[in-house]
Amino acid sequence: MSKVVITGGTGLVGKALTLLLRSRGYDVVVLTRNKEKSNQSSYSYWDLANGIIDKELILSADYLVHLAGEGIADGRWTASRKNTILESRINPLALIYAIIEEHPHQLKAIVSASGVGYYGAITSEKVFAETDKPATDFLGKTCVQWEHAVDKFNQLNIRTVKLRTGIVLAKEGGALPKMLLPFNYGFGSALGSGKQFMPWISLTDLCNMYLFAIENKQLQGSFNAAIEDETTNASFSGAIAKGLNKKIWLPHVPAFFLTLFLGEMAKLVLEGSRVSNKKIKDAGFVFNNVDLNTTLYELLHND
Repeated sequence: MSKVVITGGTGLVGKALTLLLRSRGYDVVVLTRNKEKSNQSSYSYWDLANGIIDKELILSADYLVHLAGEGIADGRWTASRKNTILESRINPLALIYAIIEEHPHQLKAIVSASGVGYYGAITSEKVFAETDKPATDFLGKTCVQWEHAVDKFNQLNIRTVKLRTGIVLAKEGGALPKMLLPFNYGFGSALGSGKQFMPWISLTDLCNMYLFAIENKQLQGSFNAAIEDETTNASFSGAIAKGLNKKIWLPHVPAFFLTLFLGEMAKLVLEGSRVSNKKIKDAGFVFNNVDLNTTLYELLHND
């Protein structure tokens, strides 16, 4: 039985991925900062700040899935917050790399999260592919350093895969419940110009992509993990309203108001470009949820 160790496994994606991997016969161990949880065999305690981690667990792992990282939208982007966002993504990899570099190990591959923010918080007609250059804004620089920390494992002949993820749609958490809130109260509307694109992916497809990356030995490098369509903030808002049987009667929320309220972080909702998913499809991955209206309806109405 292959062993998969997951960092950030208690979050939305980690929980769903853990269930999927176990259903496929994998032995999954989640690294956690919760000492009480770590008493369970499926969890292992780690303390990143003090360099505490179960070395034997890391050395016995066949695969590592790296999902750890502070939420990009969980607070205003102060200088301190930006640093925390970056370090929470790269420091775990540095700790694990130091262990593997010095000891015999059986790690076959690392599959890591990344983000479509690699291409920057911009709105353009360009459809970004994995070969395009990264942006030089905060999101772009963060993703670059994040991916570089993953790619370092190539020096140890460990296969690395990076999934540049769009907005993950799930009923039980993530961005969607926050988006639904104003619509549920009859105050839903598009944000800013409404023309910004919103690359999205269902939680089911994303978890299947992680499984695909683990099981396909030829898969290496970066891959866009998002549906390649023309969904904009305005059309997304319309799809939510339709799914909830609501009407949008308010004008767009002004960009200046969002910037005043959120600061620089407003770029997350005011900007966005499309990304190509041709590379992952050419590798053999098949998306199950490709129509936004259908996907939202199923999330909103199926228990």
